[in-house]
Amino acid sequence: MIPDKPPRDDVYQAASDLFKDAHVPTFEKYKELYHKSIENPEEFWETVAKDFFWKSKRTGQFLDYNFDITKGRIYVKCMEGATTNICYNVLDRNVNERKLGDKIAFFWEGNEPGDELNVTYRELLKQVCKFSNVLKSLGVKKGDRISIYMPMIVELVVAMLACARIGAVHSIVFAGFSAESLCERILDSQCSLLITSDGFYRGDKLINLKVIADEALRKCRDKNFLVKKCIMIKHLSKEESVCAADCQSPPAKRNCPGLQQEKQRERVKKVRPTPQVPWDPEMDLCWHTLVSTASEECEPEWCQSEDPLFILYTSGSTGKPKGVLHTVSGYLLYTAATFKFVFDYQPDDVYWCTADIGWITGHSYITYGPLANGATSVLFEGLPTYPDMSRMWEIVDKYQVTKFYTAPTAIRLLMKYGNEPVHKFTRKSLKVLGTVGEPINPEAWQWYFNVVGDKRCPVVDTFWQTETGGHVLTPLPGATPMKPGSATFPFFGVVPAILNESGEELEGPSEGYLVFKQPWPGIMRTVYGNQERFETTYFKKFPGYYVTGDGCRRDKDGYYWITGRIDDMLNVSGHLLSTAEVESALVEHTAVAEAAVVGCPHPVKGESLYCFVSLRDGVGYSGALETELKKQVREKIGAIATPDYIQNAPGLPKTRSGKIMRRVLRQIARGERDLGDVSTLADSSVVEQLFENRCVTAV
Repeated sequence: MIPDKPPRDDVYQAASDLFKDAHVPTFEKYKELYHKSIENPEEFWETVAKDFFWKSKRTGQFLDYNFDITKGRIYVKCMEGATTNICYNVLDRNVNERKLGDKIAFFWEGNEPGDELNVTYRELLKQVCKFSNVLKSLGVKKGDRISIYMPMIVELVVAMLACARIGAVHSIVFAGFSAESLCERILDSQCSLLITSDGFYRGDKLINLKVIADEALRKCRDKNFLVKKCIMIKHLSKEESVCAADCQSPPAKRNCPGLQQEKQRERVKKVRPTPQVPWDPEMDLCWHTLVSTASEECEPEWCQSEDPLFILYTSGSTGKPKGVLHTVSGYLLYTAATFKFVFDYQPDDVYWCTADIGWITGHSYITYGPLANGATSVLFEGLPTYPDMSRMWEIVDKYQVTKFYTAPTAIRLLMKYGNEPVHKFTRKSLKVLGTVGEPINPEAWQWYFNVVGDKRCPVVDTFWQTETGGHVLTPLPGATPMKPGSATFPFFGVVPAILNESGEELEGPSEGYLVFKQPWPGIMRTVYGNQERFETTYFKKFPGYYVTGDGCRRDKDGYYWITGRIDDMLNVSGHLLSTAEVESALVEHTAVAEAAVVGCPHPVKGESLYCFVSLRDGVGYSGALETELKKQVREKIGAIATPDYIQNAPGLPKTRSGKIMRRVLRQIARGERDLGDVSTLADSSVVEQLFENRCVTAV
């Protein structure tokens, strides 16, 4: 599985000077630790567990599981019998035992340049205790589900950790989702309380979050489910009370160091109107009023290892989201270990993950993983292109970010505007670059490595899922030579395999279904309220394996390459083609900034390749360019992969988190105008434009 020697690396040789203090400084050391984690996982993970506090020790096996549906119920148990509290481990332990109380936990950077806030571990602990007491005063108890629908502000972290402190189960819903999506998730997990904000700006766009939240609660009532209370924090509202007559809250905008507060508030007022906030005194409670009288002391609820920590919804093939359930101890250990090793965390690092906490990346690698290691992170509310294309690199220099983690979508977006916005700032503090969310095409990888990282920062291209809880395939900086676009090798304790359609394990260079043969501590435990769906989705197709739903290729050097979701594989004249592979070939052309490929019915071939391409600034679409693009794909992959249709797409339909909505593109390619729910689209106007310019297809 792991080669004896690392392959020759034309892009990057392990930088021994840069990583002389790395946790895994050589390929040989990585191999040694990996084999140890597989041969004796109990010893490996017990070493990780020693860094944390356990109220009581485990009584059962370290990992007990069944992956074979033919042998009974699927289950995973980690450290059964042990008790702990994850909030205690990421806050109290750091403040009281590790003496990190005065260390910055978060540099909060608002949507508007100049809106900023520094929060220490001690301050974060105090705010979490206060809000924990608020929740307890409202009758929230261990096991209750709490829905959180908030922008990227420090209070979002406070709310989720307060839930964890008292044993409640948080269910965070991305603040870009619609009222219907929020309602659906509240209903599925039967949440007793909703925590939200008045609103926020995303770039120039005002999101009136309270209005959307109220609509979701109305929809819940229409379906005979009553949420008890809604807590709202004033993030944008004017200082005058919008909550209730006795609500005395601080100014909505953060006081920026180096600026007089009144000047800052005046500047913001000139730029931004404040939202009209609906208020129901029977239902709504003001965050500021509640915490103003709450105690700063709150004893944590000691939880069993397998008690639920959170539910996070991810898309399902049936259209109904799946409530992925993660539990306390295993998730703590896995996010802490992956953060430490994959980003080579050092105590003086400033780490920045650009994801939203509404997604698993934000749960694992903004909140729990970094805080478990006592890290300092940047928490960013805004967009990578607002107010200009240099915003991200400005922030990197401002906070001297050392470890930077973002999505290939963001990289491709910034590539489109060239190198100049990057070169306006030095980025000299950067040491490690990471990618997450989808396979990165080699051209974007090269730009990220060469331009953003100045050819000196290793790129950790991480593969994982909401379901896995943390990285499962990933390079390690300074240890594993990189191949642009490859997820490289498995993380410690993870045993991948590639299966053919018959469920047979393939050896050596091969391509097929990516599965895992045994669990790791952070893997999901079930689909909330639907064990049958959990077993059918992940374990029924190939009994004995966790089935990722992704296609994968292993090359001659043992590197793993994610080829895309299995349902993104196209069957063209009996040949399985990866849409990701075709997209990568298109994007390698100098004229193309981004590409998306979908299948379209074909009367002869079964499916044809329908390609959407977004061109770089200043490039025009022409018949000659189309011919070049088809030739490029043919040369890169083969004649069978030659696109049947290529459509110029100045914009692609994306969610607010930046993911391309391929379902919508498939319907555009087929001329099907009934698109269903598109409420998560960031810009719905691109859809009509794409329909107007669609190619005339064979069927």
